[in-house]
Amino acid sequence: MNKTKRLITVSLLSAVAFLLMFLKFPLPFLPPYLTIDLSDIPAIIALFTVGPFGAIGVEVIKNLLNFLINIADPVGPVANFLAGTSLILTLYAVTKGKKNRLIVGFLCATIVLTMVMSIMNYFVLLPLYGMIMNFSDISNNLKVIITAGIIPFNIIKGILLAILSIILLNVLPKTT
Repeated sequence: MNKTKRLITVSLLSAVAFLLMFLKFPLPFLPPYLTIDLSDIPAIIALFTVGPFGAIGVEVIKNLLNFLINIADPVGPVANFLAGTSLILTLYAVTKGKKNRLIVGFLCATIVLTMVMSIMNYFVLLPLYGMIMNFSDISNNLKVIITAGIIPFNIIKGILLAILSIILLNVLPKTT
């Protein structure tokens, strides 16, 4: 794929990802600030059409745009970028861009996503969020928040992204 096609593909997928960030929903049994959005699906599509750099480009662009819209919450876009990038890089490391290893790739990517986000939330994101929003309860309850909220949320998110992405990747035509 030539450079112009790659740039256009990344740009269009970034725009779709940014719009998908607005369609988010909480899970009924988890904290309401943990919302599922499907904005990582365009990055996953980019991974299999233009490669890992294009997929990370989609993650960067959608989160920069999200940050510019929601400048009062700098932690959310950082968390979303870390989650999306850990998922994408693991998926690429396992599949090497081949669709025949998607199930194993998504299984590994979901495990890595959950581990990365648990560690980052414990040591960086939640303490930072608690400091910015002046919520001392967050830093006092990190273990409970991680085990009862972050871990199940990321497992559910990984499974949902896997199911929808596998369906979409098998429906989309092959690209050259």
